[in-house]
Amino acid sequence: MTSIQPIEPSTTLIPEKNMTKTLTVGIVTAIVVAALPFVVGAAGGNYWVRVLDFAMLYVMLALGLNVVVGFAGLLDLGYIAFYAVGAYTAALLTSPHLANQFTWIANMFPGGLHTPYWIVVPCAMALAAIAGILLGAPTLRLRGDYLAIVTLGFGEIVRIFMNNLDRPVNITNGPQGITGVAPLQVFGFNLAQPHEILGFTFTSVYMYYYVFVICALLVIWVCTRLQHSRIGRAWAAIREDEIAAKAMGINTRNVKLLAFAMGASFGGLSGAMFGAFQGFVSPESFTFWESVVVLACVVLGGMGHIPGVILGAVLLAIFPEFLRSTMGPLQHMLFGHEVVDTEVIRQLLYGLAMVIIMLYRSEGLWPAAKHEDKIAKIAKRASKKPIRA
Repeated sequence: MTSIQPIEPSTTLIPEKNMTKTLTVGIVTAIVVAALPFVVGAAGGNYWVRVLDFAMLYVMLALGLNVVVGFAGLLDLGYIAFYAVGAYTAALLTSPHLANQFTWIANMFPGGLHTPYWIVVPCAMALAAIAGILLGAPTLRLRGDYLAIVTLGFGEIVRIFMNNLDRPVNITNGPQGITGVAPLQVFGFNLAQPHEILGFTFTSVYMYYYVFVICALLVIWVCTRLQHSRIGRAWAAIREDEIAAKAMGINTRNVKLLAFAMGASFGGLSGAMFGAFQGFVSPESFTFWESVVVLACVVLGGMGHIPGVILGAVLLAIFPEFLRSTMGPLQHMLFGHEVVDTEVIRQLLYGLAMVIIMLYRSEGLWPAAKHEDKIAKIAKRASKKPIRA
């Protein structure tokens, strides 16, 4: 009589296959990301490389907001405030502004503070995290629309605060902003100046692109580790059902505060990078519209799914600039002159595209796989294994 032998589990085939696939995708992605500014620069000049720089800043911002909105399920409409905290921290610590306003600082630092960025960036992240905790602490009992209104108010308060903190003591220079923000310096390389490396001339926008890519990769790595940690599972539990999470013994108060702090710290990082890149910081860079755009990056890409959020951030950074550069020439080609203001058409098409995508892809362009889909995939894979008699 033939006996059925137990199936020996494969210990190498599937892991090696997945590892090879992941490695291949990683290598191809690295090559594309490294070569992208050269391709874009050859086609459209430094302007489009600069757009890529801002795309990387949006990636960092969107990933930070995704911690709060996507992982923990806490709606935040004032996230750009943490971006402002990081930018102003960099501006105050690296520009001559404080030395020009306070004699005792000028006596100690005649040329201005010019603090190294390896000190500035942790300070910006820490101050933004503290601001996140200050926002989160009074709102722990709020959810949904009420939380959205409070966070919206917080974002506007920070912007108005920066806009008016030029009297009686001039800290932020009010609506005129702070100029002379020092550029990044990496291993002695001043990123504001062109450098020749291996026969290639790298201008400022190229140098900043690679620094921003490294920062974005670090943020991606931290977010991935957080998502698959105990903290990440606690955030998911709170997002799905806060009462059930409390019943399971999760300290929802501390876990929610941690979400606000972690998300805000990434906003502070991107703000510090923005200040160094621009060399100038003003309240006009941190309006409510910017918060909406960052939130749209998360929603459009797929809340809670890191690759989707990255896709959404890159698209929303590039698409408006593409419309800006094409709508004017297109009207001249079709009608011989500009019929409708290019900015109006850009905003119209931008909004229309968002509405269409949300109607047909309500979970985002690249949502996270559902739990049932993962189970079905595992079952399908198991069904293909031969049964040996």
